Order: sequence, then structure tokens, then C-alpha cells
Amino acid sequence: MTFLMILVGLAALANLVLFIFVLIKLFQNEGVGKGILGLICSIYTFIWGWMKHKELNLTKIMIAWSAAIVLQMILGTLLQQMAQAQMMP
Repeated sequence: MTFLMILVGLAALANLVLFIFVLIKLFQNEGVGKGILGLICSIYTFIWGWMKHKELNLTKIMIAWSAAIVLQMILGTLLQQMAQAQMMP
């Protein structure tokens, strides 16, 4: 279970790093207003990244970010189920 917790943490860290990378691109290309919107609402940053992935050469970054999100959700759910199973008598 500890190994799974580490994997969830690494997926979360990957999400954060990739979010910051795309957020920097958002600030550079769209200005402060949309950059702040992306900071407050990360789903905007994610959608904007996919909309501009070819133009800004972000395809690999966006695929990695999408995979990290899915991986974190799957591993987090699995970890939660394992924790609940251990609490059962």
C-alpha cells in the first residue's frame, strides 16, 4: 500500500509540473488576464493546452499530462478501495 501511495504522489507531482509548464505557455501567449484565469481554473489551462498543442508544439506535454491525470485517478481509486478493505472487520 505504501508503494501505491508513492505512485499516487508521483502522479500528482507530474500533474503539478505539467500544469505549471502549460500555464507558463499560457501566460506567454495569452497575457496576464488569461494566465490568471488558468491559474485559478486549471481546467481552462488543460483545455487551452489541447486547443493550442500543435501550434505551440505541446503535443507530448499534453499527452503526458492527460496520462498523469488518468493514472492519478485510477491509482487514487485503487488506494481508496484498498484502504476501505483494510478497515473492514
